[in-house]
Amino acid sequence: MAVEPLPFVQDFAGGYAVGITQAVYFLVSFLAVYLVGRLVVQPLFERVLRRRNLDAHARRPLKRIVSVAILFVAVSVAFGFAQFGNFLTSLATIAAAATLAVGFAMQDVIANFVAGVFIYTDEPFRIGDWIEWDGNEGVVEDISLRVTRVRTFDNELLTVPNSVLTNGVVKNPVAKDKLRQQFMFGIGYDDDIEEATDIIVEEAESHPDILDDPAVSVRLTELGDSYVGLKSRFWIADPSRADFVKTRGEYVTAVKQRFDEEGIDIPYPVRTLDGDVDIEVAGETVTDHIEA
Repeated sequence: MAVEPLPFVQDFAGGYAVGITQAVYFLVSFLAVYLVGRLVVQPLFERVLRRRNLDAHARRPLKRIVSVAILFVAVSVAFGFAQFGNFLTSLATIAAAATLAVGFAMQDVIANFVAGVFIYTDEPFRIGDWIEWDGNEGVVEDISLRVTRVRTFDNELLTVPNSVLTNGVVKNPVAKDKLRQQFMFGIGYDDDIEEATDIIVEEAESHPDILDDPAVSVRLTELGDSYVGLKSRFWIADPSRADFVKTRGEYVTAVKQRFDEEGIDIPYPVRTLDGDVDIEVAGETVTDHIEA
């Protein structure tokens, strides 16, 4: 059905009345749909995101997608309302061909985009989390729909494609705001195992950054060549990489000092060399047996 020109446009535009009327219909319908989207749809969508407890950075790219969708719907409705049928059909054909060409050229970008959506919905990690993957580790500084930026503990910034993080195994040591650590203490075979165990537990309980619940545990796990291995397992609350290294170092140092005070030995490996050595003296070979 053809568009009837508006009367006031017909009076002064003559043969251009239909085109001008279509432009007016397009502009009015576009503004109406776009304003409804911005004033109604976007606030509702942001409320939904807030109820899901997404932080501001996570909401930003999703809001951008909604803005683009509102713009696309407004243009589509405006084209239909103005009855730009032939133009819209041609535009759709061109867009389909362009989409196919761009799709082949941007497979990696699209894969990273989809991976970014999964990261936002599945939340395997969040900004501020410490993650490990493929031999790398660091703290997540930024998550976009294409890449994730991770600050390593050497202060290097890694820009990681999202598909790398969704296609492989990502370890999030502090996903539950707690980190379990373990350390092997070696004592001599002549030392008192119960006394050493009590010292290890007491020093963990007295450290302010080591949790009481879950409690520290100590188990005899190794009988080495020169030592008895007591493995301590303890938990640290909401640690950063620097915090847990500092806490573990302080804890191990305190145990070592207590061991020294109580006369508990921390043995070191002993190697015995046994064999014969040939020594040439004044043209004669002398064989000597050494043991060390």
